[in-house]
Amino acid sequence: MKHQHTYDEQGNQLCCTPQEGKIYKDAGAKKLIVEDNGCCSTNVKKEVQHHSDDDGHNHDHDNSDKSTFQMFLPAIVSLLLLLLGIALDNYFKPDWFKDWIRIVWYAAAYAPVGLPVLKEAFESIKDGDVFSEFFLMSIATIGAFIIGEYPEGVAVMLFYAVGEVFQTLAVTRAKSNIKALLDQRPDEVTIIENNETKTIKASNAEIGQTIQLKPGEKLALDGELISDSASFNTAALTGESKPDTKNKGETVLAGMINMNSVALVKINTAYEDSKLSKILELVQNATAQKAPTELFIRRFARVYTPIVVVLAVLICLIPYFFVDNYIFRDWLYRALIFLVISCPCALVISIPLGYFGGIGAASRNGILFKGSNFLDKIAEIKNVVMDKTGTMTEGVFKVQEVDIKSEFDKNEILKMVNVVESKSTHPVATAIHEYVGDLDTSINVENSKEIAGHGLKAVINGKDILVGNFKLMDKFNIQYDVDPSKIVYTVIAIAYDKKFAGYITIADSIKDDAKKTLELLHNLNVKATMLSGDKTSVVKYVAEQIGIDNAFGDLLPEDKVNKVKEIKSKNESVAFVGDGVNDAPVVALSDVGIAMGGLGSDATIETADVVIQDDKPSKIPMAINIGKKTKRIVWQNIILAFVVKAIVLILGAGGLATMWEAVFADVGVALIAILNAVRIQRMNFK
Repeated sequence: MKHQHTYDEQGNQLCCTPQEGKIYKDAGAKKLIVEDNGCCSTNVKKEVQHHSDDDGHNHDHDNSDKSTFQMFLPAIVSLLLLLLGIALDNYFKPDWFKDWIRIVWYAAAYAPVGLPVLKEAFESIKDGDVFSEFFLMSIATIGAFIIGEYPEGVAVMLFYAVGEVFQTLAVTRAKSNIKALLDQRPDEVTIIENNETKTIKASNAEIGQTIQLKPGEKLALDGELISDSASFNTAALTGESKPDTKNKGETVLAGMINMNSVALVKINTAYEDSKLSKILELVQNATAQKAPTELFIRRFARVYTPIVVVLAVLICLIPYFFVDNYIFRDWLYRALIFLVISCPCALVISIPLGYFGGIGAASRNGILFKGSNFLDKIAEIKNVVMDKTGTMTEGVFKVQEVDIKSEFDKNEILKMVNVVESKSTHPVATAIHEYVGDLDTSINVENSKEIAGHGLKAVINGKDILVGNFKLMDKFNIQYDVDPSKIVYTVIAIAYDKKFAGYITIADSIKDDAKKTLELLHNLNVKATMLSGDKTSVVKYVAEQIGIDNAFGDLLPEDKVNKVKEIKSKNESVAFVGDGVNDAPVVALSDVGIAMGGLGSDATIETADVVIQDDKPSKIPMAINIGKKTKRIVWQNIILAFVVKAIVLILGAGGLATMWEAVFADVGVALIAILNAVRIQRMNFK
């Protein structure tokens, strides 16, 4: 039997350690390949968009499959030879350590760290990218050797190599969240056919087949639970490890871990269409959409680097025409310092890494950003406009009161309403079904249609039946003797044969963290507005309970669009939070569309810019906070790099800075920027 991944109750893989997979670069496609070929018998490759496109500054030097010691080994060898060489130069001063022996010694110290960079520079030039950072470091250090500054030439390349290793480690850490998501889906499933079990590839499983899921195993495809009940760990999908008990007939999703007894699941979705597949695709493609800041830095580096090379040449040659005691060696040294300082490494790696870290930190908290551009956008949000049902309330309705007129048969009316509502996917329909019970199959419904923002209209026994709000009654001129404004709960009005038959009241409960959400939003100086198609009295009641600034009810989809346009007309940014399906026009109009409950609908993942995988509204301010902190870190790095480089460039051009200051301006600033960028991965946003 082929290998099957197993997991503990916290979702940790028991059989395969992270070291058994490896990450490497597909240079042609500019993508990262994650290969799982450890203890597993199948060899699965998954592609992730690489963090740097064709910018000539690729910091993923195929080192991710090496141990940390192996990555630092060339630098350690180089450092030992350099220190011993400096000691021989300045302290021991033996007669033999001079001329060609000294040159060979420092060349040997240079080789472990310098040859890989020279190779990268050569390959970049072959690819048409002459002015890469590898080219800058190569000509700067070779130039140092030419003028006899051997220790400094080695030191510059050594510190650069150490910086590269730290960058690789930082990028690998940032990618770990995505790799963890990629490992969430098992490669194989056990299916039952003719009362026998057999293991097949998950991608070959077909709709209608039955999966046997043992305790500790993770589901590979979406399906319907056909066992009486089972408990699942949903951490892979929601970020929450709290057990979720499912009953027979309920939907279970790929990525859920069976916790207790053996469970049977009937597949109802193709492998590539599962919820987890869509989430993985979203995260894999997240880095493809760049933030404006990131795009600017990429364009800037392409222009900036050639300019710096030209300036370095001018610094070396122009003084010949203006300085009386011109010494070529001194001015070449200044030009080489200028080149080392000018390397845009700190900007080119730390800024994408900052955004990558923000996306990773968000995904670890169950928030999926479709691109780093949305991290920037959400950081500037001034207004959060939200739907009510399923966003700030549980979306689980229960019937509170049934008031049917005496001239109608109450049971018959309820049975007809139950059948009509069965055509709807609205939570209200579920509440009515749970109250009334099984559908009466003897009732024949004809010409059923949904009227947006009003309700349902159908024909039963040749007579019209209307089920919806009181606007539906008004639309068809149905007379009623009820004042809807005095009823706090959601009301379902009923008319049969052009007569008002009565109403059903339904209540929804407010989510536990809804009030906390509004407090956090207000702390971030973000205003909140609730727009709902539900009746105004219900919307106002919920708004008062949780502290929402403005609330509007009885709205049609076009009314919601107009309200959002009204807010945007004040030149204020808007994030809309909803289910991403019924409110598609508003999501499209808003600056950032946020889908609540990524498990609820495939369309949420398709239409929204940000997907909150669980149903917790408190993740809304968390998403804004992650965006703000990511943007702050990115700009800290930009300012740090520009200020330090500008100061040392001026000093270098004036002959007041040595190679050692140049090393700090390049590698030192890069390391500080990288350490600052990875901070976001350690932050607690709760």
